[in-house]
Amino acid sequence: MSDWQQFGLAAVEILAALFVFVIGLGVLGVVVLYVIDVTQTRHAIRRNYPVIGRFRYWFEHLGMFFRQYFFAMDREELPFNRAERGWVYRAAKNVDTTQAFGSTRDLRPVGTVFFVNCPYPTLETDAVAPREVTIGPDCPTPYTRAACSTSRG
Repeated sequence: MSDWQQFGLAAVEILAALFVFVIGLGVLGVVVLYVIDVTQTRHAIRRNYPVIGRFRYWFEHLGMFFRQYFFAMDREELPFNRAERGWVYRAAKNVDTTQAFGSTRDLRPVGTVFFVNCPYPTLETDAVAPREVTIGPDCPTPYTRAACSTSRG
């Protein structure tokens, strides 16, 4: 066996022993924490859930981040909620911003505008011709959308 092979074998043995030592220290630490938690009388959570109960305080600290990314509803945050931010991000990337299949808005308040499908299509004889729409009539250059024809086919 060459010197390099012996050196590599010795290095692997040292790393394996170090790994077992670190795992042993971890297990010993968990056992010590378990004994401390079971015998203490100040915190019921740590006594009832030894070792795992210690994560409670860490999770309380991280609660703000969990609520922000996982638990908050789409329209709960202020000043800009997740739905608005998502729409802006899609618009900034030049991606289609339309969303189908329902709404995340509360549609129960009186006066809420929403669109529904027409169960019966409007007949051509009943249709009303659209009129011109002017946006910004008081502006120096208003935009006027011309009326389109209602003839089909």
